Amino acid sequence: MIHSFFEELSTEIHNGVIERGHPFRFITMATVGNETVARLRTVVLREVSDDLRLTIYTDSRTQKIKHIAANDQASFLLYHPEKMLQLKVEGTAQIVTDTDRLNTTWHNIQPNNRKDYITKTSPGNAIEKPDHVAYIEDKNYFTMIDIMPTKIEYLKLQRPNHIRALFTKTNDKWNGEFLVP
Repeated sequence: MIHSFFEELSTEIHNGVIERGHPFRFITMATVGNETVARLRTVVLREVSDDLRLTIYTDSRTQKIKHIAANDQASFLLYHPEKMLQLKVEGTAQIVTDTDRLNTTWHNIQPNNRKDYITKTSPGNAIEKPDHVAYIEDKNYFTMIDIMPTKIEYLKLQRPNHIRALFTKTNDKWNGEFLVP
């Protein structure tokens, strides 16, 4: 029985990438680094592998890159409002260094969307006005982050009983147990 809930969460995570407008397309990511407070931000889920490796794109100069370099543990929060389904994903983040994969992905990004990775100054720096962002043409700061989940907590709000389960990956196998909601 618990296997059906894992299948549902896996399908919904994959749908976040392939279905236009799916609520799992934009998800909340948390990192800590050396700080004591978690840093949250919304990211775009770009790829999901068969083994549920989650991939996002980012500028290599962002805080999340610095956090991951200091502490490779990251978490995601995904919420589907129509299905009242929440997933909390914890795992190990890895900055992609495979230049072939990075170059292939970069060349598949629409030219207008590449602007997110070619700003002259790094994200988070102050500017005078929103249209005062300077871009460079001969270089990019595009990178990818892969997150290999080690835990996924499933929570479905429904009546008469909410359903909550924890799935933990051990030796490449997912094991699940029900929890009190």
